Amino acid sequence: LCSLLPDLVTLRFSNSCSRSKMAMKAPLNNIVVGLSRCTRNMFAAATTPQCRTYSSHGKIKVENPVVELDGDEMTRIIWHRIKSELIFPFLDLDCKYYDLGLPYRDQTNDKVTVESAEAILKYNVGIKCATITPDEERVKEFNLKQMWKSPNGTIRNILGGTVFREPILCKNIPRLVPGWTEPIVIGRHAFGDQYKAEDRVVKGPGKFEISFTPANGDKKITVDVFNFKGTGGVMMGMYNTDESIKDFAHSCFNYAIAKKWPLYMSTKNTILKQYDGRFKDIFEQIYQEKFKAKFESLGIWYEHRLIDDMVAQCLKSSGGFVWGCKNYDGDVQSDTLAQGFGSLGLMTSVLLCPDGKTIEAEAAHGTVTRHYRDYQKGKPTSTNPIASIYAWTQGLSHRAKLDGNQELEKFSKALEKACVDCVEDGLMTKDLAGCIYGIKNVKREHYLLTDEYLDAVRQKLLQIWTPPKA
Repeated sequence: LCSLLPDLVTLRFSNSCSRSKMAMKAPLNNIVVGLSRCTRNMFAAATTPQCRTYSSHGKIKVENPVVELDGDEMTRIIWHRIKSELIFPFLDLDCKYYDLGLPYRDQTNDKVTVESAEAILKYNVGIKCATITPDEERVKEFNLKQMWKSPNGTIRNILGGTVFREPILCKNIPRLVPGWTEPIVIGRHAFGDQYKAEDRVVKGPGKFEISFTPANGDKKITVDVFNFKGTGGVMMGMYNTDESIKDFAHSCFNYAIAKKWPLYMSTKNTILKQYDGRFKDIFEQIYQEKFKAKFESLGIWYEHRLIDDMVAQCLKSSGGFVWGCKNYDGDVQSDTLAQGFGSLGLMTSVLLCPDGKTIEAEAAHGTVTRHYRDYQKGKPTSTNPIASIYAWTQGLSHRAKLDGNQELEKFSKALEKACVDCVEDGLMTKDLAGCIYGIKNVKREHYLLTDEYLDAVRQKLLQIWTPPKA
């Protein structure tokens, strides 16, 4: 077909390991209507017509499974396209599938989330799509049984560990903080605090107390927190553990050594003198006892800073360091860094567990609800899939490391390079075009639709990487 009709390319392709089908074909000129001549030429070069059957080459055998966690809305749509176009055609891969879409989480009373985390512990590699954390509006929209907690929070509390987020750098994407000439990696403590807290709304006056009952029979400790008056208010109790903080510290120190970058750890110990003070003390003790000599031999250092001071210093820096953050701080500041480096859609996110061999890779952004509403109406969308692709490549790279699978590692790196090369060649989605031209100035000729970008990445991959022979 391809040799007879060279002016046809496939817009959408679905593959489920055992079968493939052409979903839609259109003349190349129709695909690139509205693109500038320069962009049109680049897109045509990136999508040189090829037959999209994959029987002409073999697949890389992946010996051990990965755990796949499906998600919601637009990212769920893109997730399945990534699998069908960029993963399954090239890999003989066993995915242990868990549907973390909000309807199924509600149907299973969120048991599927716990089961998925347990599977990650078993198989050591989890690859997760973005999911909805329901608020009051979502409870109404989906008619939920209750307002389920963040699936990310649930999984992280089961796995423990640290979430490391690092920007994906593209030469032509301008940085909102131009002084950041090197990457900044945030290590987010992925346990406890607000993400495992109990919070309540209270009506009317009353006393809020926190109590601790020692298991050894010692005297119960009760702390008076606040006396509510009038119509009441809100209250919360949260916690963390020495074991988790120690794991967090070890992960951060080891990651900094691997990067050969200095490590900063931030808290607000001037306000939370005992809670945040415990983080500061544990980090300092572990550094002095286990890591100081190694850091000094590498010419790097560790330093604790107040969170507000650290934010200011970060903005003034040139980058090139690891920043250890408590759970909430890491949640907020990782998005700040992503946008500062150019785009929230250009950020990797990997949860590294204390055992050093278990990870969960995910997209660092949300489910792109606004684009999903357009998709439901049949409107074309230009949604950035790069972070979701990197969730797969980061997970597969770790699988390759654990299994000693060099071919899988080469494939993962090639797919990442294909994503970046396309952007640097001017083939990108609308959000990235907005970074270059300003979102108000973006024209249709400046960007590709989601399917077009995925197709360009696939073709670029086949240019820079040779699949194994059948």
